[in-house]
Amino acid sequence: MPVRSTNHDQTVFSISNGNEENRKIVLIELEKILTSSIFRSAARSKQFLQYVVEHQLDGRSEFLKERAIGAEVFHRPAGYATGDDPVVRVQAGEVRRRLEQYYQTAASDVKVRIELPLGSYSPVFHWNAAAAQPQPAIVASNPPVKDKSKRIRPWLWSIAALCVVVAVVAAIVYNSGQRNPHVRTVFQQFWDPIFSTQQPAFICLAKGVTYRPSGELYDRYAKAHPGTYRTEVERFSVPLQMDPNVKISWGDMELQEGYGVALGDVSAALKFSTLLGHFGKTNQVRVGPNYSFEDLRNSPAIVIGAFNNRWTIDMLSNLRFAFVTDKGVYTIREQVPGGRNWVSVYSKSQLLEEDYGIVARLLDSKTGQFTVIAAGLRDSGTQAAGELASNPGYLTLVLRDAPKDWQNKNLEIILKTTVTDSIPGPPQVVATYYW
Repeated sequence: MPVRSTNHDQTVFSISNGNEENRKIVLIELEKILTSSIFRSAARSKQFLQYVVEHQLDGRSEFLKERAIGAEVFHRPAGYATGDDPVVRVQAGEVRRRLEQYYQTAASDVKVRIELPLGSYSPVFHWNAAAAQPQPAIVASNPPVKDKSKRIRPWLWSIAALCVVVAVVAAIVYNSGQRNPHVRTVFQQFWDPIFSTQQPAFICLAKGVTYRPSGELYDRYAKAHPGTYRTEVERFSVPLQMDPNVKISWGDMELQEGYGVALGDVSAALKFSTLLGHFGKTNQVRVGPNYSFEDLRNSPAIVIGAFNNRWTIDMLSNLRFAFVTDKGVYTIREQVPGGRNWVSVYSKSQLLEEDYGIVARLLDSKTGQFTVIAAGLRDSGTQAAGELASNPGYLTLVLRDAPKDWQNKNLEIILKTTVTDSIPGPPQVVATYYW
């Protein structure tokens, strides 16, 4: 017989080999899950879930240990070090997330719900009360004798129930102040494709061409202006105050191979690296020539920067929103007839006041890998794009009006940021496009 424990309107059954009817129902539900849009293209998640469900149904708990799953499902050596290779833990987390997505849209009258509890690789099966097997009625041959010592029990049950309700309400109030489960869910769904892979994620920054005055030019200036630019620290940190009318030769400028990463790019990269590290996702920061198109084909990536990063320009070139140069002006263009344009806004004194950027979520980019792009017209736009894509609150606001199945779509977001004293303000979404 199944072992039963009630949980509100559901019943949890532990199915043994002898309960063939319930076993068939679970296997039918498993097949629905594996062929759903949530799991259909996730080969590893399908293999993992099918493996643990079938072994649980067969009562083979010894095969539901981390090392056994790693060997059987992911072809690791029998005695591999699970502490050094978290493949099973990572995939279990991905399966939990996909199951959560599946049951958010599944019919409410499913007979059985398959879940993988946190900290366990043994699935449990929750049955709807209406679908649970009926229990045999208890028929008494004689009227029951009232026991005065037990008359208080209904009151105890009422008090206990009231305590449970109070505790649940208190927990909801507390959690609402600490974190919003919807924020977490939407945020994780946005990043799920990068968390579900075993390859490390690349965080890709560009390195622009950078020149600085030669030592001879600094020496000439210091000779004409005694007391200035005497140390390398000063020469590296204080702009050279040259008279704009003074002519210099090309030999007075030197190419600097070790410089050229934009401030906004670095800010965004730090946000993304912190984000991935928080979720235990291995990541590698690649700068300039330290990554190629071949690298982007082999791993999911976060590509940062616009006009200084050839891969951003290339991957967005044929999409709805793209970066273009229009008569020397950096522009974000909506590439449809009558499409909109966005350009940076400057004050009369040529100080940047408004900047724009793009956050793109590409499930299948030109590289064939999941790619997120965070880029702005200027540094401020890139920094704001990085903040939007790495902040659960901002992403939730953006996606609250998204299509129901946005998780399975590509997405572009146009954002604006107001710049004060060279510091970008919070990102504001001005346009979105899903396909």
